[in-house]
Amino acid sequence: MQNTYNGFANLTPAVAAWILGDKSAFYDCSFIGFQDTLADMLGRHYFKGCYIEGVVDFIFGYGQSIYERCKISTVKSLQKPGYVTAQGRNSASDNGGFVFKSCTISGPQATYLGRAWRHSSRVIFYQTFMSDIIVPAGWRIWNAQGYEGLVTFAESGCAGPGSDLSGRVKWEKQLRNDELKTFIDISYIDGEGWLDAQPPLD
Repeated sequence: MQNTYNGFANLTPAVAAWILGDKSAFYDCSFIGFQDTLADMLGRHYFKGCYIEGVVDFIFGYGQSIYERCKISTVKSLQKPGYVTAQGRNSASDNGGFVFKSCTISGPQATYLGRAWRHSSRVIFYQTFMSDIIVPAGWRIWNAQGYEGLVTFAESGCAGPGSDLSGRVKWEKQLRNDELKTFIDISYIDGEGWLDAQPPLD
């Protein structure tokens, strides 16, 4: 899925895929754009082996999602640096969040891992390879200025030159093992077995 509206010198919101359905799964799919490529808006979602490309907030929304073994890539643009995620969790009672497991982040242009779209934004990178394009601070507070304590931006077990935590923002969360397991386990999005109930992929 691709939105070709934008280009190197032109960046406006231009969504390639808008996902609102609950219990949605995507395997080996491509989502290509510049700004707001993948609108992971509402519901529980699973992405495996997908390719996602963009510059600004190119994975955004309120969804409750796991991205596993996905390739995330920046693209050349006048906007520098970019932002991989803009997650919109609104409150502590909201189950939303983006979890990236065993993914890779690379590309030709520098990027932050994400910025907080709402006050309780939640994004976790686990065992993900990060190339040297990651801005050392990692994250921007954006719309959650003054609510740093409510934002959950976390990394664990990541590798690559971009995974160096020494320059990260001070308010990045350090999750306990039990907290981390809550999010990286498939039960975070699939406590009912809906993924196993899907027809087999041929």
